[in-house]
Amino acid sequence: MARKTLTFTYAIMACVLLLSCGRPPELIGIDNPVEPVASVQQASRQKVYIATTRQSSEIAGAFYSDRRSSELGFASVVVSIPPNHVPGNLERPESLPPKPSTEFAVIEPAVYANDDAFVASLNRELAKRAPEDRTILLFVHGYNNTISDSILRLGQFVEDTGFTGVPVLFSWASAARTPLYVYDLNSALTARPLLMQTARTLGRTNARGFDVFAHSMGTFLTMEGFVQGAQSGRAANLSRLENVMLAAPDIDIDLFKTQIAQINFDKSKIFILVSKDDSALNFSRRISGGVERVGASDAQELAELGVTVVDLSEIDDSTSGSHSKFAGSPEVVQLIGRGLQSKGLSNATRTSLGDLLAGAPIPIIFAP
Repeated sequence: MARKTLTFTYAIMACVLLLSCGRPPELIGIDNPVEPVASVQQASRQKVYIATTRQSSEIAGAFYSDRRSSELGFASVVVSIPPNHVPGNLERPESLPPKPSTEFAVIEPAVYANDDAFVASLNRELAKRAPEDRTILLFVHGYNNTISDSILRLGQFVEDTGFTGVPVLFSWASAARTPLYVYDLNSALTARPLLMQTARTLGRTNARGFDVFAHSMGTFLTMEGFVQGAQSGRAANLSRLENVMLAAPDIDIDLFKTQIAQINFDKSKIFILVSKDDSALNFSRRISGGVERVGASDAQELAELGVTVVDLSEIDDSTSGSHSKFAGSPEVVQLIGRGLQSKGLSNATRTSLGDLLAGAPIPIIFAP
Protein backbone atom coordinates (compact mmCIF):
# COMPACT_ATOMS: atom_id res chain seq x y z
CA MET A 1 0.00 0.00 0.00
CA ALA A 2 2.84 2.39 0.86
CA ARG A 3 4.51 1.68 -2.49
CA LYS A 4 1.24 2.37 -4.36
CA THR A 5 0.81 5.64 -2.47
CA LEU A 6 4.36 6.69 -3.29
CA THR A 7 3.89 5.81 -6.96
CA PHE A 8 0.67 7.86 -7.05
CA THR A 9 2.48 10.81 -5.44
CA TYR A 10 5.26 10.68 -8.01
CA ALA A 11 2.69 10.54 -10.81
CA ILE A 12 0.96 13.63 -9.46
CA MET A 13 4.29 15.46 -9.19
CA ALA A 14 5.16 14.54 -12.77
CA CYS A 15 1.82 15.87 -13.99
CA VAL A 16 2.36 19.09 -12.05
CA LEU A 17 5.78 19.60 -13.62
CA LEU A 18 4.42 18.94 -17.10
CA LEU A 19 1.58 21.39 -16.59
CA SER A 20 4.01 24.08 -15.52
CA CYS A 21 5.77 24.02 -18.91
CA GLY A 22 4.74 25.62 -22.18
CA ARG A 23 2.98 28.73 -20.86
CA PRO A 24 1.95 31.19 -23.60
CA PRO A 25 4.11 34.32 -23.90
CA GLU A 26 3.62 37.54 -21.99
CA LEU A 27 2.19 40.15 -24.35
CA ILE A 28 1.44 43.37 -22.50
CA GLY A 29 2.29 46.38 -24.63
CA ILE A 30 3.35 44.32 -27.65
CA ASP A 31 1.59 45.43 -30.83
CA ASN A 32 1.94 43.94 -34.29
CA PRO A 33 3.98 46.22 -36.60
CA VAL A 34 2.48 44.61 -39.71
CA GLU A 35 -1.12 44.50 -38.44
CA PRO A 36 -1.46 47.02 -35.59
CA VAL A 37 -4.42 46.75 -33.25
CA ALA A 38 -5.61 50.17 -34.43
CA SER A 39 -5.95 48.84 -37.98
CA VAL A 40 -8.50 46.18 -36.99
CA GLN A 41 -11.64 48.30 -36.90
CA GLN A 42 -13.96 45.43 -35.95
CA ALA A 43 -11.96 44.44 -32.89
CA SER A 44 -13.60 45.22 -29.55
CA ARG A 45 -11.69 47.16 -26.87
CA GLN A 46 -11.94 46.84 -23.10
CA LYS A 47 -9.99 49.19 -20.83
CA VAL A 48 -8.86 47.37 -17.70
CA TYR A 49 -7.56 49.14 -14.59
CA ILE A 50 -5.04 47.39 -12.37
CA ALA A 51 -4.11 47.55 -8.68
CA THR A 52 -1.23 45.19 -7.98
CA THR A 53 1.06 43.89 -5.25
CA ARG A 54 3.61 42.76 -7.87
CA GLN A 55 6.96 44.42 -8.49
CA SER A 56 7.42 45.98 -11.91
CA SER A 57 9.31 44.09 -14.60
CA GLU A 58 11.70 45.18 -17.33
CA ILE A 59 11.02 42.05 -19.39
CA ALA A 60 9.24 42.83 -22.64
CA GLY A 61 5.56 41.93 -22.41
CA ALA A 62 5.62 41.11 -18.69
CA PHE A 63 4.82 44.57 -17.22
CA TYR A 64 4.86 43.19 -13.66
CA SER A 65 6.79 40.24 -12.21
CA ASP A 66 6.02 37.43 -9.75
CA ARG A 67 7.91 39.17 -6.94
CA ARG A 68 6.01 40.77 -4.06
CA SER A 69 5.89 44.49 -3.43
CA SER A 70 5.06 46.02 -0.07
CA GLU A 71 3.21 48.87 -1.81
CA LEU A 72 0.37 48.99 -4.30
CA GLY A 73 1.06 49.76 -7.92
CA PHE A 74 -1.60 51.31 -10.16
CA ALA A 75 -1.89 50.89 -13.93
CA SER A 76 -4.23 50.36 -16.86
CA VAL A 77 -4.19 48.58 -20.22
CA VAL A 78 -6.48 48.14 -23.20
CA VAL A 79 -7.49 44.59 -24.16
CA SER A 80 -8.25 44.07 -27.84
CA ILE A 81 -10.73 41.27 -28.56
CA PRO A 82 -10.61 39.91 -32.14
CA PRO A 83 -13.67 40.04 -34.42
CA ASN A 84 -13.72 36.22 -34.62
CA HIS A 85 -14.00 35.85 -30.83
CA VAL A 86 -16.36 33.10 -29.65
CA PRO A 87 -17.96 33.58 -26.19
CA GLY A 88 -16.24 31.34 -23.65
CA ASN A 89 -13.04 31.14 -25.71
CA LEU A 90 -9.78 32.95 -25.11
CA GLU A 91 -8.05 33.27 -28.47
CA ARG A 92 -4.62 33.86 -26.96
CA PRO A 93 -1.53 34.05 -29.20
CA GLU A 94 0.95 31.20 -28.90
CA SER A 95 3.72 33.37 -30.33
CA LEU A 96 4.49 37.08 -30.66
CA PRO A 97 3.50 39.50 -31.97
CA PRO A 98 -0.23 38.87 -31.60
CA LYS A 99 -2.46 38.96 -34.68
CA PRO A 100 -5.30 41.28 -33.57
CA SER A 101 -7.60 40.18 -36.40
CA THR A 102 -7.74 36.68 -34.89
CA GLU A 103 -6.12 36.90 -31.43
CA PHE A 104 -6.30 38.88 -28.21
CA ALA A 105 -3.78 41.67 -27.71
CA VAL A 106 -2.97 43.95 -24.77
CA ILE A 107 -1.85 47.48 -25.61
CA GLU A 108 -1.47 50.98 -24.15
CA PRO A 109 0.02 50.05 -20.75
CA ALA A 110 -0.02 53.09 -18.47
CA VAL A 111 1.29 53.47 -14.92
CA TYR A 112 -0.22 55.95 -12.44
CA ALA A 113 2.10 57.74 -10.05
CA ASN A 114 -0.24 57.43 -7.07
CA ASP A 115 -3.75 56.53 -6.00
CA ASP A 116 -5.02 60.07 -6.64
CA ALA A 117 -4.07 59.82 -10.32
CA PHE A 118 -5.63 56.35 -10.45
CA VAL A 119 -8.92 57.58 -8.96
CA ALA A 120 -8.99 60.57 -11.30
CA SER A 121 -8.58 58.32 -14.36
CA LEU A 122 -11.24 55.92 -13.08
CA ASN A 123 -13.64 58.81 -12.60
CA ARG A 124 -13.06 59.98 -16.17
CA GLU A 125 -13.81 56.47 -17.40
CA LEU A 126 -16.95 56.24 -15.24
CA ALA A 127 -18.15 59.62 -16.56
CA LYS A 128 -18.17 58.23 -20.12
CA ARG A 129 -20.97 55.86 -19.12
CA ALA A 130 -24.67 56.36 -18.52
CA PRO A 131 -25.42 56.96 -14.80
CA GLU A 132 -26.82 53.45 -14.32
CA ASP A 133 -23.63 51.95 -15.76
CA ARG A 134 -21.21 53.79 -13.48
CA THR A 135 -20.25 50.68 -11.56
CA ILE A 136 -16.95 48.91 -10.88
CA LEU A 137 -16.22 45.20 -11.15
CA LEU A 138 -13.21 44.25 -9.00
CA PHE A 139 -11.71 40.96 -10.22
CA VAL A 140 -9.31 38.98 -8.00
CA HIS A 141 -7.52 36.26 -9.98
CA GLY A 142 -6.52 32.83 -8.73
CA TYR A 143 -3.47 30.62 -8.26
CA ASN A 144 -0.89 30.08 -11.01
CA ASN A 145 -1.57 33.32 -12.92
CA THR A 146 0.76 35.80 -14.58
CA ILE A 147 -0.55 39.32 -14.92
CA SER A 148 -1.03 38.65 -18.65
CA ASP A 149 -3.17 35.61 -17.77
CA SER A 150 -5.44 37.61 -15.50
CA ILE A 151 -5.72 40.68 -17.77
CA LEU A 152 -6.73 38.51 -20.72
CA ARG A 153 -9.21 36.53 -18.64
CA LEU A 154 -10.82 39.67 -17.26
CA GLY A 155 -11.02 41.24 -20.71
CA GLN A 156 -12.67 38.11 -22.11
CA PHE A 157 -15.02 37.85 -19.13
CA VAL A 158 -16.14 41.49 -19.44
CA GLU A 159 -16.66 41.10 -23.19
CA ASP A 160 -18.67 37.89 -22.85
CA THR A 161 -20.84 39.01 -19.94
CA GLY A 162 -21.64 42.35 -21.56
CA PHE A 163 -20.64 44.18 -18.39
CA THR A 164 -20.96 47.91 -19.09
CA GLY A 165 -19.19 49.32 -16.02
CA VAL A 166 -15.45 49.68 -15.42
CA PRO A 167 -13.36 46.55 -14.73
CA VAL A 168 -10.54 46.69 -12.18
CA LEU A 169 -8.06 43.84 -11.72
CA PHE A 170 -6.46 43.19 -8.34
CA SER A 171 -3.32 41.27 -9.26
CA TRP A 172 -1.40 39.71 -6.39
CA ALA A 173 2.06 38.16 -6.75
CA SER A 174 1.32 34.66 -8.01
CA ALA A 175 4.48 32.83 -9.11
CA ALA A 176 2.53 31.37 -12.06
CA ARG A 177 4.31 28.04 -11.67
CA THR A 178 2.25 25.02 -10.77
CA PRO A 179 4.62 23.53 -8.15
CA LEU A 180 4.74 26.82 -6.19
CA TYR A 181 1.33 26.48 -4.57
CA VAL A 182 2.66 27.45 -1.13
CA TYR A 183 4.40 30.55 -2.51
CA ASP A 184 1.10 31.62 -4.04
CA LEU A 185 -0.76 30.92 -0.80
CA ASN A 186 1.67 33.12 1.14
CA SER A 187 1.50 35.81 -1.56
CA ALA A 188 -2.27 35.84 -1.16
CA LEU A 189 -1.97 36.21 2.60
CA THR A 190 0.61 38.96 2.20
CA ALA A 191 -1.75 40.87 -0.09
CA ARG A 192 -4.66 41.09 2.39
CA PRO A 193 -4.05 44.64 3.68
CA LEU A 194 -3.36 45.90 0.16
CA LEU A 195 -6.61 44.40 -1.10
CA MET A 196 -8.48 46.37 1.55
CA GLN A 197 -6.44 49.46 0.66
CA THR A 198 -7.59 48.95 -2.93
CA ALA A 199 -11.20 48.74 -1.75
CA ARG A 200 -10.81 52.02 0.13
CA THR A 201 -9.25 53.63 -2.96
CA LEU A 202 -12.13 52.47 -5.16
CA GLY A 203 -14.50 53.81 -2.51
CA ARG A 204 -13.17 57.30 -3.29
CA THR A 205 -14.38 57.09 -6.90
CA ASN A 206 -17.74 58.25 -8.23
CA ALA A 207 -18.94 54.69 -8.84
CA ARG A 208 -22.55 54.18 -7.80
CA GLY A 209 -21.89 50.53 -6.88
CA PHE A 210 -19.32 47.74 -6.75
CA ASP A 211 -19.25 44.06 -7.58
CA VAL A 212 -16.43 41.75 -6.48
CA PHE A 213 -15.63 38.66 -8.54
CA ALA A 214 -12.90 36.33 -7.28
CA HIS A 215 -11.63 33.01 -8.62
CA SER A 216 -9.89 30.03 -7.02
CA MET A 217 -7.20 31.13 -4.53
CA GLY A 218 -8.33 34.70 -5.13
CA THR A 219 -11.50 33.83 -3.20
CA PHE A 220 -9.34 32.88 -0.22
CA LEU A 221 -7.61 36.27 -0.43
CA THR A 222 -10.95 38.06 -0.80
CA MET A 223 -12.54 36.39 2.22
CA GLU A 224 -9.40 36.92 4.33
CA GLY A 225 -9.43 40.58 3.30
CA PHE A 226 -13.03 40.96 4.44
CA VAL A 227 -12.19 39.27 7.75
CA GLN A 228 -9.12 41.42 8.33
CA GLY A 229 -11.11 44.54 7.52
CA ALA A 230 -13.82 43.55 9.99
CA GLN A 231 -11.28 42.79 12.72
CA SER A 232 -9.26 45.96 12.25
CA GLY A 233 -12.21 48.29 11.87
CA ARG A 234 -10.52 49.73 8.75
CA ALA A 235 -12.72 48.07 6.17
CA ALA A 236 -13.88 50.10 3.22
CA ASN A 237 -17.38 51.55 3.25
CA LEU A 238 -19.47 48.59 2.09
CA SER A 239 -22.71 50.50 1.57
CA ARG A 240 -22.20 50.44 -2.22
CA LEU A 241 -21.24 46.76 -2.35
CA GLU A 242 -23.77 44.91 -4.50
CA ASN A 243 -22.48 41.37 -5.06
CA VAL A 244 -19.54 39.21 -4.04
CA MET A 245 -19.16 36.32 -6.48
CA LEU A 246 -16.76 33.52 -5.53
CA ALA A 247 -15.98 31.14 -8.41
CA ALA A 248 -14.46 27.73 -7.61
CA PRO A 249 -13.30 28.82 -4.14
CA ASP A 250 -10.02 27.19 -3.15
CA ILE A 251 -10.75 27.50 0.56
CA ASP A 252 -10.75 24.84 3.26
CA ILE A 253 -14.44 24.34 4.10
CA ASP A 254 -13.80 24.60 7.86
CA LEU A 255 -11.86 27.83 7.39
CA PHE A 256 -14.66 29.22 5.23
CA LYS A 257 -17.17 28.65 8.02
CA THR A 258 -15.05 30.75 10.40
CA GLN A 259 -14.62 33.45 7.75
CA ILE A 260 -18.35 33.67 7.10
CA ALA A 261 -18.97 34.03 10.83
CA GLN A 262 -16.66 37.07 11.01
CA ILE A 263 -17.65 39.15 8.00
CA ASN A 264 -19.64 42.27 8.79
CA PHE A 265 -21.96 42.66 5.80
CA ASP A 266 -25.10 40.98 4.50
CA LYS A 267 -24.28 37.36 3.55
CA SER A 268 -27.06 37.38 0.96
CA LYS A 269 -24.71 39.44 -1.19
CA ILE A 270 -22.41 36.40 -1.55
CA PHE A 271 -22.86 34.05 -4.50
CA ILE A 272 -20.71 30.91 -4.71
CA LEU A 273 -20.10 29.01 -7.96
CA VAL A 274 -19.34 25.34 -7.24
CA SER A 275 -18.70 22.23 -9.31
CA LYS A 276 -18.23 18.68 -8.07
CA ASP A 277 -16.04 17.79 -11.05
CA ASP A 278 -13.44 20.52 -10.42
CA SER A 279 -10.16 18.65 -10.97
CA ALA A 280 -7.95 21.49 -9.73
CA LEU A 281 -9.78 21.61 -6.40
CA ASN A 282 -9.56 17.85 -6.08
CA PHE A 283 -5.77 18.19 -6.37
CA SER A 284 -5.78 21.09 -3.90
CA ARG A 285 -7.71 18.93 -1.43
CA ARG A 286 -5.09 16.15 -1.67
CA ILE A 287 -2.19 18.47 -0.87
CA SER A 288 -4.16 20.21 1.91
CA GLY A 289 -4.73 17.25 4.20
CA GLY A 290 -7.79 15.87 2.42
CA VAL A 291 -10.10 18.62 3.65
CA GLU A 292 -12.88 19.50 1.21
CA ARG A 293 -12.56 22.75 -0.76
CA VAL A 294 -15.52 25.09 -0.83
CA GLY A 295 -15.74 25.08 -4.63
CA ALA A 296 -16.31 21.32 -4.75
CA SER A 297 -18.40 20.92 -1.59
CA ASP A 298 -22.09 20.21 -1.04
CA ALA A 299 -24.23 23.07 -2.34
CA GLN A 300 -26.98 22.64 0.23
CA GLU A 301 -24.49 22.68 3.11
CA LEU A 302 -23.02 25.94 1.81
CA ALA A 303 -26.44 27.54 1.41
CA GLU A 304 -27.14 26.87 5.08
CA LEU A 305 -24.33 29.33 5.88
CA GLY A 306 -26.50 32.13 4.49
CA VAL A 307 -25.05 32.40 0.97
CA THR A 308 -26.53 31.66 -2.46
CA VAL A 309 -24.96 28.75 -4.34
CA VAL A 310 -24.85 28.29 -8.11
CA ASP A 311 -24.13 24.63 -8.91
CA LEU A 312 -22.21 24.24 -12.19
CA SER A 313 -21.58 20.49 -11.82
CA GLU A 314 -23.62 19.61 -14.90
CA ILE A 315 -21.99 22.22 -17.14
CA ASP A 316 -19.71 20.44 -19.59
CA ASP A 317 -19.13 23.00 -22.36
CA SER A 318 -16.26 24.95 -20.77
CA THR A 319 -13.30 25.54 -23.07
CA SER A 320 -11.21 26.46 -20.01
CA GLY A 321 -11.66 23.21 -18.09
CA SER A 322 -13.61 22.36 -14.98
CA HIS A 323 -11.91 24.96 -12.77
CA SER A 324 -12.78 28.02 -14.90
CA LYS A 325 -16.35 27.37 -15.97
CA PHE A 326 -17.22 30.94 -14.94
CA ALA A 327 -15.45 32.18 -18.07
CA GLY A 328 -15.09 29.13 -20.32
CA SER A 329 -18.76 28.19 -20.59
CA PRO A 330 -20.92 30.43 -22.82
CA GLU A 331 -24.08 29.72 -20.82
CA VAL A 332 -22.35 30.49 -17.52
CA VAL A 333 -20.86 33.81 -18.65
CA GLN A 334 -24.27 34.77 -20.03
CA LEU A 335 -25.85 33.86 -16.68
CA ILE A 336 -23.33 36.00 -14.79
CA GLY A 337 -23.78 38.79 -17.30
CA ARG A 338 -27.53 38.89 -16.65
CA GLY A 339 -26.76 39.11 -12.95
CA LEU A 340 -24.23 41.92 -13.32
CA GLN A 341 -26.60 43.91 -15.51
CA SER A 342 -29.59 43.45 -13.19
CA LYS A 343 -28.64 46.42 -10.97
CA GLY A 344 -27.51 44.03 -8.24
CA LEU A 345 -28.67 40.47 -7.69
CA SER A 346 -28.68 41.00 -3.94
CA ASN A 347 -31.24 43.80 -4.29
CA ALA A 348 -33.69 41.56 -6.11
CA THR A 349 -36.34 39.45 -4.43
CA ARG A 350 -36.10 35.70 -4.80
CA THR A 351 -39.02 35.78 -7.23
CA SER A 352 -37.41 38.34 -9.54
CA LEU A 353 -34.07 36.55 -9.31
CA GLY A 354 -35.81 33.35 -10.31
CA ASP A 355 -37.33 35.18 -13.27
CA LEU A 356 -33.88 36.52 -14.13
CA LEU A 357 -32.39 33.02 -14.23
CA ALA A 358 -35.42 31.39 -15.88
CA GLY A 359 -34.46 28.83 -18.46
CA ALA A 360 -30.89 28.38 -17.24
CA PRO A 361 -30.21 24.65 -16.64
CA ILE A 362 -28.22 25.49 -13.51
CA PRO A 363 -29.46 24.83 -9.96
CA ILE A 364 -29.58 27.95 -7.78
CA ILE A 365 -29.74 27.17 -4.07
CA PHE A 366 -30.76 29.97 -1.75
CA ALA A 367 -30.10 30.28 1.97
CA PRO A 368 -32.88 28.82 4.12
